[in-house]
Amino acid sequence: MSDELLVINPNSSSAVTAAIDRAVTPLREGTSTAIKVIGIAEGPPGIENQAHVEQVVPLVLDAVRKNPQAAGYVISCFSDPGLYAAREATSKPVFGIAECGILTALTLGARFGLISILPKVIQRHIRFVGAMGAGQRFAGDRAIGRGVTQLSDEDATFTRMRDVGIELRDRDGADVVVMACAGMAQYRERLSGALGIPVVEPSQAAVSMALGRLRLGW
Repeated sequence: MSDELLVINPNSSSAVTAAIDRAVTPLREGTSTAIKVIGIAEGPPGIENQAHVEQVVPLVLDAVRKNPQAAGYVISCFSDPGLYAAREATSKPVFGIAECGILTALTLGARFGLISILPKVIQRHIRFVGAMGAGQRFAGDRAIGRGVTQLSDEDATFTRMRDVGIELRDRDGADVVVMACAGMAQYRERLSGALGIPVVEPSQAAVSMALGRLRLGW
């Protein structure tokens, strides 16, 4: 079996793919498993609505099928597009960053909040949390009001993330927050310091789980 973990960014943004690659770089230390991050050129620039989610499902499945050498797969989009279909398409383990990010948050606090990019994604996230059965520990979901292509403005993005994080902590009662979008790892430590609570970057959470599972052979 190949000792490679394939991380799939379902959108076509090379900047997001590069950000995901940087996010998982610390996890490359001390492991013999290669972590390969790829984007999908045919995908939309950002996955910002349900139509985008459904559009990329066959693209994610195609990426899995074209890379049978991988020991496992991570779908690096917070909507986890194609997660269950991919699990049916391969006997290898498949991880979604939304599922893994939320599960990690449950180990770090009593109630978790989500920091989303746009208000229109919140209902989709609420459905996902409900389907996971995590609703009783869900504090809330608030959006920074910036699309995927606007995240490159680091000062403005961080300011909004900090403000939204404060609302989740002080108004909603979250004692841990999850960044509900891939490729924002550069803000994690700074945001955690500003909020005084743990902040989960979901691509890191998913890759961490995947590496552990591959190591143990589960």
